[in-house]
Amino acid sequence: MSDLESVFCRTPLWRVTARRLVVPRVLEGAVGPRVLEIGCGSGAMAAEVLRSRRDVTRYLATDVDPAMVGLAARQLATFGERAEARTVDAAGLPFDDATFDTVCSWLMLHHTIEWEQVVADAVRVVRPGGRFVGYDLPDSRLGRAVHTLTRSRVRMIAADDLAAELSRLGMSDVVVEPLGVVGAYRFSATR
Repeated sequence: MSDLESVFCRTPLWRVTARRLVVPRVLEGAVGPRVLEIGCGSGAMAAEVLRSRRDVTRYLATDVDPAMVGLAARQLATFGERAEARTVDAAGLPFDDATFDTVCSWLMLHHTIEWEQVVADAVRVVRPGGRFVGYDLPDSRLGRAVHTLTRSRVRMIAADDLAAELSRLGMSDVVVEPLGVVGAYRFSATR
């Protein structure tokens, strides 16, 4: 994540967008009590999920960047035992198979470069009947240009490629469709 993206993810505009547009559209349906977020950044999305979904009793927000995990930990402190932030690489999740009811990825898969490995590991830790949900940016000229300008290393993901990978991994009820926010798409799949 570039410095510009990091700053934007901490703004009131981002929190309002997350609360009003993203979380309700991405988390349609059941979430389950145990949630893992990969690539939590500042913790803004985790906080919005915890505020809006009382059915979440344990939310583990993870990121590879210790500075972002520190920000997330401070953001999530008000949720007490319901939330925790940890430094974890999404490409090698240190959790047992079938540990979480829901795994979330909020606008971060394109930052992982080897996104197929990250998706496979996310699917591995979802319990049978659980869901892998999130949203991301499609592969587009504009998306590549913005990330080039911000000097952010990315590998953009076409929506069809993500849907095909989720299906290949044995997920069912795969949905990858426009989110209606800045050209992003939402995704959801059941294990």
